Amino acid sequence: MPIGICDHEMTPFNNNVIHMQKNDAIYMFSDGYVDQMGGTQRKTFRSVRFKNLLLEIQDQTMEKQKAILLERIESWKGDYEQIDDILVLGFKN
Repeated sequence: MPIGICDHEMTPFNNNVIHMQKNDAIYMFSDGYVDQMGGTQRKTFRSVRFKNLLLEIQDQTMEKQKAILLERIESWKGDYEQIDDILVLGFKN
């Protein structure tokens, strides 16, 4: 369901409750990180690589994770232009 303008009938959004346990982490992100072009073969970062990166850094503090995510995307991007907005939101219980 889109958040912005929509040409078809609007379906109401659902509210969901997520019960977290100590040290659980939740990440939400836009497609900008995974769609970014870069690397040695000018490919997209891709969701599999992004998921593996999150799993690799999940035990770090959120500040350290932020630094790693910023460094990794800048390194990946290299001289290529950023093609979309990039949003990564993470929080830990």
